[in-house]
Amino acid sequence: MSLTRELIQHRDQIRRVAKSYGLDFFEVIFELLSGDQINEIAAYGGFPARYPHWRFGMEYEQLKKSHTYGLSKIYELVINNDPAIAYLQVSNEEVDQKLVMAHVYGHSDFFKNNIFFAHTNRKMVDTMANHGTLVRRLMDRHGQTKVEDFIDLALSLENLIDPHRVFLETPALPPEDPEEDATAVVGRIKTKEYLESFVNPPEFLEAQRKKLEEASLRRKKVPERPERDVLLFLIRYAPLERWQQDILELVREEAYYFLPQMQTKIMNEGWASYWHTKIMTERVLQASEVIDYAEKCAGVFSMPPGHFNPYKVGLELFRDIERRWDRGQFGKEWEDCDDYEEKLHWDTRAGKGKEKIFEVRRLHNDVTFIDTFLTPDFCDRAQLFVHRYNERTRRREISDRDFNAVKAQLLAGLTNHGNPIIHVMDANFENRGELLLAHDFQGMELDLNYARATLGNLQKIWSRPVHIHTYGDEKPKLLSHDGHEFKERPL
Repeated sequence: MSLTRELIQHRDQIRRVAKSYGLDFFEVIFELLSGDQINEIAAYGGFPARYPHWRFGMEYEQLKKSHTYGLSKIYELVINNDPAIAYLQVSNEEVDQKLVMAHVYGHSDFFKNNIFFAHTNRKMVDTMANHGTLVRRLMDRHGQTKVEDFIDLALSLENLIDPHRVFLETPALPPEDPEEDATAVVGRIKTKEYLESFVNPPEFLEAQRKKLEEASLRRKKVPERPERDVLLFLIRYAPLERWQQDILELVREEAYYFLPQMQTKIMNEGWASYWHTKIMTERVLQASEVIDYAEKCAGVFSMPPGHFNPYKVGLELFRDIERRWDRGQFGKEWEDCDDYEEKLHWDTRAGKGKEKIFEVRRLHNDVTFIDTFLTPDFCDRAQLFVHRYNERTRRREISDRDFNAVKAQLLAGLTNHGNPIIHVMDANFENRGELLLAHDFQGMELDLNYARATLGNLQKIWSRPVHIHTYGDEKPKLLSHDGHEFKERPL
């Protein structure tokens, strides 16, 4: 649905204001949709078209019910694309539409300029549509159930990628040796060209190629060094059919596209919130809209005890950085000062706040953002604390207010998005063609239920037993799955 004349005027005004503040964003295409259409798009992760899969239908039903019963409402939905695409709900009030537009321009600026988005596909709307076409074609050829079941396997492993790979100039896995092409080395029977397809059928050559790959794995250690991109390793070395490789490649490509959004949730929402509040309160908001606007912001930025709100924390931390750099509260002289009263009133009028927050927006992700700029004073003001579940009282309770404990818990949850770090260690474990993984143990043990399910899915793809080295009760152990049974034994 096209934007109304009033919405076009608001969009153009907000765009001009955002530009005047120094924001540099992709052009944004706003589309006006009904609430049901918004839920459909949201179920697809914000994209108008994706591959068919039951999880999107399940997500839609959850969103629809939540909206119907008044439990939630989607206000903003924007896609990292060039041009960016954002959606406005037709039933929203005018102040909502202006707030969302200002928020979206903040997001688009972040997408365009943050270094962790630099390697993302800026034409992902087209790529997602192509993925949908590919999966539908595979379903027609191999059957919907068969393809959908394999997609389930692939999606259960989509977090087993290497966040640092996009910054590497050379791939961790070595290129294939052309001299070890199975069709050239093994099993090909010499014949005349017009008899080639009969004497050397493709199925025969593919079987010979797989035999050569298995023999190659036994001759040399694969991988040569620990490999964190498990999906890429499976694509290269697992005994898969071509269509199965296509599915893994599709899931892996989408996982890398969504990765920086998970790495920068606090920063991205904080940055967009910082600019929508500035744009609205300083240049756009009408006097008659102040109360409605304040009510909307109160809902977005609320942070009940025991809950973490990335919008609120990101916004306040950007404001804190701006204030500190405007007042000169940084550098060696500031750090060396031990006088509480002097630091309380410290103001060198440095005026570098705006410059600093733009620099932070460009160079950091959530982990480095929190690690570098979270301070004890900020934790006190934001009332951040560590909480744990009390089995006796059956509720979450404050367990620690110490700054170092708060920071450690935040960083632990943000590192690798709270997922365990896993590496492939050996594709021929104990010389049996079995797959060995290793858990980079950093104090958090694996959840055995998830480990059992993940190893089982890996085994289905690898077709042989799969193992992982990890720790339990501070002792090394080996978890294994042979396709029938999950085992755990000490090392």
